[in-house]
Amino acid sequence: MSLENKHIYTVSQITQEISVIFENTFGLGVWVEGEVSNFKAASSGHFYFSLKDNQAVLNAAMFMRANRELKFKLQDGQKVICFGKIDVYGPRGQYQLIVEKAEPKGIGARQLAFEQLKEKLFKEGLFDAAHKKALPFMPFRLGIVTSAAGAAVRDILGILKKGAPCVDVVIRSAAVQGDSAAQDIAKGIEELNQYNKVDLIIVSRGGGSTEDLWAFNEEVVARAVFNSKLPIISAVGHQINTSLCDLVADIFVETPTAAAKIIVDKINNLLTEIDNQRQDMNFAITDSIGILKNNLTALRHAIKSPQDRLQEKEQFLDELASGLNNNMRQFLTLYRQRALSFVQRLEALSPLAVLSRGYSLTVLLADDSVVKSFSQIRSGDKVKTILGSGAFISKIEEVIKNERKAVI
Repeated sequence: MSLENKHIYTVSQITQEISVIFENTFGLGVWVEGEVSNFKAASSGHFYFSLKDNQAVLNAAMFMRANRELKFKLQDGQKVICFGKIDVYGPRGQYQLIVEKAEPKGIGARQLAFEQLKEKLFKEGLFDAAHKKALPFMPFRLGIVTSAAGAAVRDILGILKKGAPCVDVVIRSAAVQGDSAAQDIAKGIEELNQYNKVDLIIVSRGGGSTEDLWAFNEEVVARAVFNSKLPIISAVGHQINTSLCDLVADIFVETPTAAAKIIVDKINNLLTEIDNQRQDMNFAITDSIGILKNNLTALRHAIKSPQDRLQEKEQFLDELASGLNNNMRQFLTLYRQRALSFVQRLEALSPLAVLSRGYSLTVLLADDSVVKSFSQIRSGDKVKTILGSGAFISKIEEVIKNERKAVI
């Protein structure tokens, strides 16, 4: 057979032709069911994996612009349904599925994402009881993250107005449904923490479908609740299913009304405790007064009247006065005797007493000096001689030196 009559294709042409065949056969897209294997997330952000069943394997690629919309995490072993185009990868001559959408088989993408995120947060310890913060003994300032126009906030305020009017409320309005709701709720929690003027936060919204409440299952909300320095009560809808916000919160209840009742119950418990303390105090005061009255009555019987005590003191004063007089008389008599003794002793020592025993005292008239020595006088001097009784004046005729005569 001559090659001149044959149509010869290049490898690239064959690849192009196959691509045309795939396009004509599968049109604008095809849904393919299979199990994920050999999954790889490239540094570029693209996903590469294979879809397989019991008899065949199909390579697949999901570029970043498409996989960023995934609501769950692709991983080996998952059974999925993918939508995309069959194309040929020229450099390798391999056909592959370019995936535009992917959903888990048998379970919704969001539900799978929820389960995966729930397992992740559980492993990180966000649900652990050790991280739960105790509610304040009495939250007098309450912060609420919810829609300001929703029924939830009206229910909470109505309950608080009746049962806890003393509680101040700060409402941080947030979207509680839609694509931006999760970010807004998380931001509201952070802002109330920064505001630093509330004691407790309630994150709440009214009832709705699972789709309506999905914002409370987002990771950003769960982490905002976990990172809150203030205790948080989660009160999300009337659903049976528990949200991630509920699991991370310090306390969760099924309805906004139930959250408000927690505050009211704390008020009632506090008032009950105060009333019990007041009654105990009244009883204690009554008992104390009774004891004091009994003690006073006993004292009245045990002690004398003021008049009796006064008369007793008067009698005691009389006795003191009598004793004082006696003591004074004895004191004066004693000192009189001592004084007489001193006088007698002084009289015995007096010069006059000496003179009365026959001695005399001679005084020089010129200067009234007592003559004690012959050297004081000269012949012709006048002297005065004092006797025991009387005196006389004489004139010195002669001074005799050194003459002594014994006195008998």
